[in-house]
Amino acid sequence: KSYENKSIVADGARDYNHTYVDEHFYYVDNVDGFGITMAILYLVVCIVGLAGNSLVIVAILKLDKMSSSTTVYIFNLALADGLFMVGLPFIASQNFQNHWMFGDIACKAVMVLDGINQFTSVFCLTVMSIDRYMALAEPLRFARFRTPRCAKIVSAFLWLFSLLTILPMALHFSAVGGLCIPDLVSDAWWLGVLSYTFVMGFALPFTVMTASYTALLLTLRSQRLRTSTSNQEGHRLERQVTKMVVAVVVVFGMCWLPFYTFNFCSLYQSGLVLTFARAFEFVVLLSYSWSCANPILYACLSDTFRRHFRTLLCPVSKSSPSMQCNTERYDLNDTVVRDVTILA
Repeated sequence: KSYENKSIVADGARDYNHTYVDEHFYYVDNVDGFGITMAILYLVVCIVGLAGNSLVIVAILKLDKMSSSTTVYIFNLALADGLFMVGLPFIASQNFQNHWMFGDIACKAVMVLDGINQFTSVFCLTVMSIDRYMALAEPLRFARFRTPRCAKIVSAFLWLFSLLTILPMALHFSAVGGLCIPDLVSDAWWLGVLSYTFVMGFALPFTVMTASYTALLLTLRSQRLRTSTSNQEGHRLERQVTKMVVAVVVVFGMCWLPFYTFNFCSLYQSGLVLTFARAFEFVVLLSYSWSCANPILYACLSDTFRRHFRTLLCPVSKSSPSMQCNTERYDLNDTVVRDVTILA
């Protein structure tokens, strides 16, 4: 049975993506409108992801200086997402040319780095959901676990755990045949890899995030009802956090669930038609887009990050004070309300 890899691995879980397409369905030398469109979309996602995550990193280092556990996790999330974008041109190049031109060592390096950054991004997001719950439910009780120092230790562990999680599988990739693809041991082995990456990269994090945010919303509502049924500030906070929770969970699910679904479906296809292969390439790009979605969510849902972005991007006019940006330093941890409404 003749196989070719249509979409290269995009991350830890994605690192094991192999869309099998019969050779007579795949055009090697003909670059059509779909290939050009996908190349442009890859470029757009890469530029937006690098620019957005770089802006988040600069905002935290320059304006907040990682003064809270929240911003330590957001910094590591943005760093992982930004570094993940660095590998995107290599992936796009292979998809566009149907050939890996960078050598076997680069193949393994790109797959390892992509896997580390993807898993670290998801793990950071998961830990942040727990951190948000602790900040709201019992802030005094959990205060000693929410210091910047503790967050840095946890973040270092997440990077190490991501490396240990991805390394054994990523090293199965090679470019010996002209494509950076995994050396498949057997169908059972590949099913085990997909199941493992699905659980570690999606199912478990999604479950923890959903549970943490559900508990957070229930706690918010309980506190509001205990305080006052007519508390407008409580209503406002609950609505704001609800929007944040729904946005984070829905975007995470929309970006990753199609990718894993197509991966599992490909196992039971005896001959994948070109339409399926093209759809698979699109969902791979969709999973990549998760890494550039976080800064957009920050800008839309976090008042503090909007202020930080405005401070960095809005030029200061010396001649017109009314046109000047507000350059006041905003502490991301200055109040409980602001702390719990930061995007996580």
